[in-house]
Amino acid sequence: MAIETWLLILESVLLVATIILLVYSISEGKERKSLLLEVGKATRILTRQEYFLTVTDSMMDAKAEIIGAITGRLPVGDDKKRTQDVIDNIERLTKNRVSVKYLLPKFQDRLHIGHLYTKAGAEIRYSDCAIVHDVRYIVVDDKVVVIGIPESTGEKEATKKGYRIPSEGLAAILKEHFYSCWDKNLRYEDYIKEVIKQTGASTKILAREIQIDEEELEKLTKPSA
Repeated sequence: MAIETWLLILESVLLVATIILLVYSISEGKERKSLLLEVGKATRILTRQEYFLTVTDSMMDAKAEIIGAITGRLPVGDDKKRTQDVIDNIERLTKNRVSVKYLLPKFQDRLHIGHLYTKAGAEIRYSDCAIVHDVRYIVVDDKVVVIGIPESTGEKEATKKGYRIPSEGLAAILKEHFYSCWDKNLRYEDYIKEVIKQTGASTKILAREIQIDEEELEKLTKPSA
């Protein structure tokens, strides 16, 4: 067999080997990318869980007052259980005469959390103060602050991580901001009436949209005698 033939066979073998290695490399790259995405997802879940644990642990120490500005987004997935833990804490605290107040952004889809927290005993108001749309925090007994950090910029982004800061100075600053917004914004019940008036939606439609009981919504919107 001529040397040219041997060289041609060798080149063909090397070409096939190169193609196999290239395909393997592409496949490995996709798997690596998929693995990194899963690791990133798991990290986000863990840090968000850590945020809720920081909030609930701080709430458990409250003796007089909790105030805060939160996103009030509709809970989905694992957040439903975490939100229920917060609700359980609110019920326990308010039964022990601890004042619990939250400011939420003035968005219709935030009425669901407003309903749940109000039912648990918290006082809720809906705010159009600019900082309420950007900052998430709670202040416990004028001495401990939990700051929530979103995953990216925007009022609709989920809070990724929380930082517990024992600081009476920071607590005083946030409390002053809180009440400057609190006094001029709408209670939960009044905001529901405003939404119905502005949108013309029936209580049946609104109850379905914000996922609360229609009968409870009708009681809230019933004109005072």
